[in-house]
Amino acid sequence: MSDTILNGLYKRDADGIFRNVFDGTPLNGDQNIEITAENNGNEFENGDTQGNFMPSNPDYRGAGNNKEYDRSSSGNEVNSDNASQDVADKLKEDIKEQNRKRLSKYNQRRQGGVLRYPLESLTEHTDYLQIDIEKYVPIGSGYASAPGEANRYVTGNYFTTNRAGRRSASKLSTKPLINAGTILLPIPASLQDTNNVRYDSSNLNGLAAAGVELAESGMRAIDFTKPVQQQADALRDTAGVFKDRVQGGVGSPSAAKDIIIKSLASAAVNQFGANTNFNQLLARSTGEILNPNMELLFGGPTLRNFRFQFKFTPRNEKEAEQVRLIIRAFKRNMAPQAQGGQLNSGNWFLKTPNVFKLRYRTGRNDHPFLNKFKQCFLSDVQTTYTADGVYSTYDDGTPVSMTLDLSFKEIQPIYDIDYDARPGTQAVGY
Repeated sequence: MSDTILNGLYKRDADGIFRNVFDGTPLNGDQNIEITAENNGNEFENGDTQGNFMPSNPDYRGAGNNKEYDRSSSGNEVNSDNASQDVADKLKEDIKEQNRKRLSKYNQRRQGGVLRYPLESLTEHTDYLQIDIEKYVPIGSGYASAPGEANRYVTGNYFTTNRAGRRSASKLSTKPLINAGTILLPIPASLQDTNNVRYDSSNLNGLAAAGVELAESGMRAIDFTKPVQQQADALRDTAGVFKDRVQGGVGSPSAAKDIIIKSLASAAVNQFGANTNFNQLLARSTGEILNPNMELLFGGPTLRNFRFQFKFTPRNEKEAEQVRLIIRAFKRNMAPQAQGGQLNSGNWFLKTPNVFKLRYRTGRNDHPFLNKFKQCFLSDVQTTYTADGVYSTYDDGTPVSMTLDLSFKEIQPIYDIDYDARPGTQAVGY
């Protein structure tokens, strides 16, 4: 009997149990029994073990002299083929399940710690930028979040993230940060924040405004709980109001007629590839246009972007290690996660990358003046390994000078009520 099965993926140990050669996961009992039975049957069929009907047995009467044996042997071969197929199917399902569990476990992996550049310990008067890495939490089945909800605020934890600045150089992480951890960096040379709100220009001429009013009034006049005659009277009154507004706006019936004619004419010629409207025809014929009633209207909030540039010039091996781990942490934690979803989804899905919590800090406290952040995604990482324009490295291959450009984008807009709750009440707010 072979000690390996399924192309060497499972190997039999000293106890006779087949285990995965990568993670040591055993097959279940039923599969082991079926595999053993299958291999024993194969040994019998290959002649490794003689049975009662082998030629060396004096009772053997030949294949043509024992029809009952022939039928039994044929049936055993069919059953053996079916058993082999069942075992193969079960093995495939078992492998898929084990791979799914292994990848799911890897996706939930957390490896935190603190990385810092420069390597010197921070004092009570040191200003720095603290970036905490956390898993993204989706909105959920509600699909929408109300303005001012605190789930995207960046607040520290006294027992964990707020103590990151106290780490001595000997206690900094020497392993990559995975789905967790804190990075401490110096305040960038160029520091700014920009708050924007979107406004859009809107046009609505008098004729269109009267038409909108007519449509709204007509729909309000329709009330099926009232008699038909009463609804008809209400619609007639609405039409009368519309007529009065149009006459007051255009000034005379002839002007109204001219507008209608030019509107229909522009629509007709546009069917032949022309690009004109009745305002252009009015301007050409009379030198007039309908007043567009242009006004700037609120179009919605915007999401803030932040771009930082850091220059790294490691001065010793320990500091070079911190720089390497910092660059790796940003690249890894901003990447989409291949095994995603909350419902044991497969490889057709991707999971949202981790979020980054940014805070300006002074010693052990938040900075007393600089702006606050909401949770951010890291949308762009650019590393320049020749920051001084010349390729130069140390003996271990670490570049002498590097620049790291990071682009963050906040997950939610800033609302006025965000300034009325911590941390928006501190310093300049957002």
